Amino acid sequence: MYAALWRILPGSLWVKIAILSGAALVVIAVLMMFVFPAVNAAISVREVTVNQ
Repeated sequence: MYAALWRILPGSLWVKIAILSGAALVVIAVLMMFVFPAVNAAISVREVTVNQ
C-alpha cells in the first residue's frame, strides 16, 4: 500500500516527503479538532475513584 502511494505521488524525493508530511499534519489536525472531541463526549467518564 505504501509503495503504491509512493509511486503515484508526483515530483522528486523532497516533493514526495513534503506532500506526505502535509497530509499527515492534516490528518492529525482533523483528528484533534473533530474526532477526538466527539469520542470524548460519547464515552465521557465523569465518576473516577482513586483508592490509595
